[in-house]
Amino acid sequence: MIYEVSRPNRVLKGTIALPSSKSESNRALIIRALCKQPFEIKNISTAQDTQTLLLILTSTINHQPSTICDVGAAGTAMRFLTAYFAATPGTKTLTGSDRMKERPIRILVEALRGLGAEIEYAEKDGYPPLKINGMVLKGGEVEIDGSVSSQYISALLMIAPVLMKGLVIRFKGEIVSRPYINMTLRMMEHFRVYGVWQDNVLSVSKQEYHIKSDEGYAFEAEADWSAASYWYSMVALADEADLHIKGLKKVSLQGDAVARDLARFFGVHTEYTEEGVRLSKKTSFREHFGFNFSDCPDLAQTFAVLTSALGIPSLFNGLSTLRIKETDRVQALKDELEKAGTELRVVDDGTVMILPAKFKPGLVVKTYKDHRMAMAFAPLAMLAPVRIEDPEVVKKSYPSFWDDLRSLGFEVKPQH
Repeated sequence: MIYEVSRPNRVLKGTIALPSSKSESNRALIIRALCKQPFEIKNISTAQDTQTLLLILTSTINHQPSTICDVGAAGTAMRFLTAYFAATPGTKTLTGSDRMKERPIRILVEALRGLGAEIEYAEKDGYPPLKINGMVLKGGEVEIDGSVSSQYISALLMIAPVLMKGLVIRFKGEIVSRPYINMTLRMMEHFRVYGVWQDNVLSVSKQEYHIKSDEGYAFEAEADWSAASYWYSMVALADEADLHIKGLKKVSLQGDAVARDLARFFGVHTEYTEEGVRLSKKTSFREHFGFNFSDCPDLAQTFAVLTSALGIPSLFNGLSTLRIKETDRVQALKDELEKAGTELRVVDDGTVMILPAKFKPGLVVKTYKDHRMAMAFAPLAMLAPVRIEDPEVVKKSYPSFWDDLRSLGFEVKPQH
């Protein structure tokens, strides 16, 4: 199926309620599974990734007989569950979609083996599916390249307090995506488990997760700043805007909250309200743009499309992890932006130059089974109708995306 997305004007006004943060919800689920005290998670994400993780954890905790757990396309679930199953008794086979079986996981598996885990590759060496014989792990010290995905680090950190000797991670080289690691640490602190940074060494001693003593305590996830980035992009492309987004906080755990700062360059003003934020248009600076996205890789597609649409030459750094996501996101951006009249020139593994020419309307965008490709290109409807292939992919992180567009006056029409 294809959706044709269009808008009758470039005035964007209204109110939306964003889905809750996938990142916070997924971490809360793993911590709850490791915590001896039950607690409620309010405003849990409805994203397919989170719901997949919830289903697998629920069936595991309820001792249902299945030993095969299929995460589908949920990369976070694959990584978090690999560590969780390794550190909890029982034998599981962890598998996923065809694309998931192409996404490397050796770094995490080798780190867990170094902590005492028993994990085998069920098919291709270095890739899922995995056969995991879970047990109480001895823990200890591991050395990891600082440039790896933060999800590997977060997966290890969350099981660290249940390891007999705790965990010490020594990072080699520069640490990328530090905000995601710090998000994990801050959520662990919320449940009374503490980690310590010392230069490039991160340690977590053996501890116990426990909740606040308040009766009826519940953890509440914030709205998703990654999802907010698409609306920031739409406001940047609008002539006039007064958009209220519910659920976002000024002080956020999420690294992608930097979207509000980046969007200022493109003329988007953020005002905080009791319910969230109010976005409006101000003066923009459109000569050139550059940013290192290593701390917020999920924003790269949004701003690559935006700078292309505005005709702003740009330099993007910190993109090395994009090649092992739902698709090779660098190549996908290169191919689809070319249709819009933009050259994306790969400088090296983590750097690209974006060289826009005159924007070409009439795009038909391939999504490559990647939710962020669909949502990053959808804001182009502010300029001209755009067609999005396989639009259902948004359910991975933002199931109500198309409905929210319709509620604010966009026309979203199925095309067969």
